[in-house]
This record gives sequence, structure tokens and C-alpha cells, in this order.
Amino acid sequence: MSLFLSGLRLSHWRALSLVAALVLGSSSLSAKTLRWTDQGDANTMDPHAQNELLTNSINGQAYETLVNRDRQMRIVAVLATEWKQTGPKQWQFKLRRNVRFHDGAAFTADDVVFSVKRAQEATSAIRSYALAMGEPRKIDDATVEFNLKEVNPIFLEHATLVQIMNKAWCEKHNATRPQDFKNKQESHAALNANGTGPYMLKTRQPDVRTVHVLNPGYWGKVEGNVTEVIFTPLKSDPTRTAALISGEVDFVHDPATNDMARLRSTPNVKVIDGMENRVLFIGMDQGRDELLYSDVKGKNPFKDRRVRLALYQAIDIEAIRTRLMRNLAYPTGAIMPSPLGTFNDPEFEKRRAFDLAESRRLMAEAGYPNGFSVQLDCPNNRYINDEEICNALVNMWAQIGVKVKLLAMPRVQYFAKGQKRDVSMYLLGWGGAITDGQTTFDQIYHSPTSSGKGDWNWGNLKNPLIDSLEEQQAVEADPKKREALVRRLLREMAEQVHYLPLHRQVIPWAVRSNIDVQHRPDNWVEYQWMSVR
Repeated sequence: MSLFLSGLRLSHWRALSLVAALVLGSSSLSAKTLRWTDQGDANTMDPHAQNELLTNSINGQAYETLVNRDRQMRIVAVLATEWKQTGPKQWQFKLRRNVRFHDGAAFTADDVVFSVKRAQEATSAIRSYALAMGEPRKIDDATVEFNLKEVNPIFLEHATLVQIMNKAWCEKHNATRPQDFKNKQESHAALNANGTGPYMLKTRQPDVRTVHVLNPGYWGKVEGNVTEVIFTPLKSDPTRTAALISGEVDFVHDPATNDMARLRSTPNVKVIDGMENRVLFIGMDQGRDELLYSDVKGKNPFKDRRVRLALYQAIDIEAIRTRLMRNLAYPTGAIMPSPLGTFNDPEFEKRRAFDLAESRRLMAEAGYPNGFSVQLDCPNNRYINDEEICNALVNMWAQIGVKVKLLAMPRVQYFAKGQKRDVSMYLLGWGGAITDGQTTFDQIYHSPTSSGKGDWNWGNLKNPLIDSLEEQQAVEADPKKREALVRRLLREMAEQVHYLPLHRQVIPWAVRSNIDVQHRPDNWVEYQWMSVR
């Protein structure tokens, strides 16, 4: 009898889906379509294969996590209704009942265990976060327990990052492991989605068009009124601006800095400003004995702190802030997405002085009085003015004899190349919802390991003291002792100049005046909070 009733419920769910599809495909006045754009596209629909904001954000409309963030960035219940720490290294979650995936399958503890373990695989770009959640174990269909190897002071923060997939669907489509993105693996999960989220993936055409429609069987309440969302990547800044002004799109996620004054004065357009939790910086290959892309043979100039410091002090950050970014940037001396990660301490936020004479002296002292040549890899559609920033740096470093060949490329090729560590010098941005420094230390500061630490340390920097301090603070439960460890870690990082800090982005969103959106500090786009009037 229960099986029969379950079948009826499933048939009813499928019927609702069909009705929704018919409504959205018609000219129904109740259907609200929102059209938006960005210079880049999501890299993949596999929620574990990449760790990049736009990709995570678009996937986050179809896939959900155990806990997530509300409009004020507070952690709230999603697929878990309650949770508790049952011991220093143990957490237990009660799961939301009567939740179904987009194909009608029931959501259970098996899906949580499967998803976390899938996200811990070697091809996962979020494996270090998933590994930090420990070993998941099903207690019953609605209860999951996590047993950690070590204390994790930010366990719930990590839980916001692992999106939950349907085990049976992945098994059916041979997608039990994350897509090997950097090696260009093809995967069903890369072009299709089956989550529990408020929106279902209708069509996916990479670099062309991605369409989501409202999930009629969604367990929660959608606050907005949008029933269809069409995302179209438009690389050209003038094209995105023109499309917004003409009304061809409703929302530009990354309006061009040079167009902001025009957009602020355009009728029927409004601009919403907000600083993003993201820092931009330059990384350098500090692992190889000889750089891949340089005329220096038999040694690696980036292993010399004097060279790294010379490059840092040759950066005219005020010129970048005022002329290039039009003041939509906050220069920093810290490799940290948010000032909260440095305790708002001026010691860590202060930049080293712009000093060309000192840079030239350091270069000569290091044995490069005439400089050297090197290649700088840079995305051209990921961060605000990314290619322009790289071009500005090329000109600045030329003044101290460093001849930089710029290789700019779309984000999809860029991230695949960087994750192979096929770089000598590169521009990277790091951030997201988490303001605690742990995910930055773990991924950017720590040397690469087989467990996933240092996955985004593309320059292979290896500093035993930094590794030791990172590992200690990651399992220190006492807040004061942990802060002391973090401060030592930040000082060592700044002193050794392992990265060249630039700025934190200010992210303006530009929308038509009849569109209501919620701008979060992590630059996350949430369809269910949007309305079309």
C-alpha cells in the first residue's frame, strides 16, 4: 500500500513538472522571465568539479547544501533542519523530510553520504572542504553523522560548500566521480543537473545559453516571482552595457567599470554597489628549479625573496585603483578575501610602499640588473578588468627590467591550465562567503598535498613554517590560541612575499529599474530572491 501511494506521489510530482513546463513554454501572463549576463560562463554543471564563484552560484540554483547562508550571510537550515556537535570531532544532522530531487527521487541520508564522499575524490575542486567534514555515516534515512579525524573550528562553514547530488542519478549516468575538468573529461553531470533546489536546469549550451525554470515540487517557499531564468554570457563590455540599456537583458552581474557613470545616469537602470569578499593577487612559480616560461635558465628567480619584493614594490596600486578601477577597489597588503580574516588589523592590511628605486636595487642585488623575461597568465572574463590589470602590471614591471609576455584567455581555459600548474606567473582572485581565513590558508598558503591542501597554490610555494602554523590553527578549538597562530601565519606570509597582493573588488550590479535583486558580499546570485515588476 505504501509503495502504491509513493507511486501516486511520484506521478503527481511528474504531472506538476509537466504543467510547469507547459506554462513556461506558453505566453502565460503569470510567467516571469529574468534575463541576465556576465562576461564569462559557468565552467561546468558538475557541482564538485570546479570551485569558482559564477559556476558555484549557477549550480547553486539547482543543487542545495545541508546548510547555507541567508541574505545577511548567516548560516541557516536548508537540507538539514537541525544539527549538533555531539563531541569535539563529531557532528550529527537531522535531514529535511519530504524533499525530492528534480527527477522525483526522494532525498535521503544515502545522498548526503554519497555526495560528501564524491566531493572528497581526487578530481573534486572542493575536496579539501569535503575532507574537512570527515567521514559521513548514515544513522537512518533522515540522520547523518560526521566523524572527523581532527577538530574543525569551521565545520559548518565547510558544510555550506558541498552541494548534494542524487546517488541513483549519478550511478545511472556514470557520474559517481566528479568530472576531471582540467583534463577536459566529458561527463553527463557537466551538462545536466538533478538537484533539490528551487530551479531546474532546462537547457545548457556552454558559452551560449543556460536556462533554469521554477521547480514546481520545491519543498521551500520561493520569495521572488521569477519562473524562468535565462543566462547568456556576453564577453564584450560594450555589448553587455548596450543590452541592459536597451532592455535585452535585465541584470548585468559584472558591468564594465568604464560604463558605471553612464549607467548611473541612465533612465530605467539602477546600480547596486557592494564590496566583494574577494582579493586579487599575483602568484609566482616558486617550486620549479627553472621556470617554464622565462629566459632565465638553470634557476628560478621567483625563489629569491628580493625578486618577489622588487615586483611588489614596483606596483603602483594607486594608479590601478584610481585610473583603471575608477575607485571601485580597496587596495590591501593581505592575501585575504575579507578584512575580518585579518582581524581588521592595520598591520596586515597595510601595503608596502611603491618604490621603483628600491625595486631596481633589489633586482640588481638578486643578480638581475637588466631584469629577465617571463610569461604572465591571466583570465580575460573572470574578474573586473582582469586583462586590463595584467596589462597595467606588464607596463609597471617593464620599468624595472622585467619583460612580461601576457597570455590572456577565457576563464574555462585559464582555470584548466592553472590547475595543471602550467604557469610561471598568474593572476588569481580568492574569496566567497567565508570570511574566516581557514579556507584561504588551506588552499592558497599551504603546500600542495595528496589530501587536497594547496590545490589552488598553483605556484607550488613550500614554506614549512606556514604549513605547520596552518595545520595547527586548523584544529585549535581555543579561539585565543587560534588567533595567535593565525597572526604568526599572516606575519610569515607577508614577510616572505610569497604572493603579490593587489586589491579587493567592489562589485556593482546593474539592473533594470523593474528588477529587485539581493546583492550579497560574496557576489552570489540567488534566483529565488529576485522579482520582476
